[in-house]
Amino acid sequence: MLTSFIFAAGLGTRLKPFTDTMPKAMVPLSSRPLIEHVISSLKRQGIERFVVNVHHFPEQIIDYLQSRPDCDMFSISDETDMLRDTGGAVKHARGLLGNDPFLVHNVDIVSNFELSALLDQHRPDVVASLLVSNRKSSRYLLFDDDMRLAGWINELTGEIKTPLRNIDVSQFHKMAFSGIHMLNPIVHTLMESYPEKFPIMDFYLNVCSDYEIRGCVQPDLHLIDVGKAESLAKAEQMSHLLY
Repeated sequence: MLTSFIFAAGLGTRLKPFTDTMPKAMVPLSSRPLIEHVISSLKRQGIERFVVNVHHFPEQIIDYLQSRPDCDMFSISDETDMLRDTGGAVKHARGLLGNDPFLVHNVDIVSNFELSALLDQHRPDVVASLLVSNRKSSRYLLFDDDMRLAGWINELTGEIKTPLRNIDVSQFHKMAFSGIHMLNPIVHTLMESYPEKFPIMDFYLNVCSDYEIRGCVQPDLHLIDVGKAESLAKAEQMSHLLY
């Protein structure tokens, strides 16, 4: 049974004023909550179980999930005591995620992502497979010719994060991360020494010199980050991405 962890606990500050009264996951897109678009897409592709983390207006997400006819597919990872960031969220939800590979999907990503393509590229010997693309961004992941993660760069500030010394950015492939990734359960063991709150990308960058973190490309990927108010209108016009 394949599980998807939907990150839905964030404050959604980029979606104000919507998120003054509701969590980001419940912001409407084409008259349906953002989380419903994600759930519908993943169910259609074979996901049978969901873990959803909550923090901001948590009762709205919980009430919505419990009102669904398929409510038995959902488990709640409660972060009402504190936001744990993406890595901390995975660590906190260990008991719900189990001992099998699982998909992680941001609630504010709308795309034509194909789960089968990611599963075909994912290997049991890698810690994580990250869905990436060539789309324009200010922040990129750096991959070697074998698509193994080597670093991260913010092109606006020039900041580089990498376990490598004297890295020559021009020698690596720059790819934008989609917010969609397949994780092997070994991450639970590797995260044991981490604090309660940490970004999952920092975890990937910390371990990528010793463990394989790989980039997976879906050539025809179309993706919109609807975590910003101006992106909602754009997403309304891309009906082929909505479910």
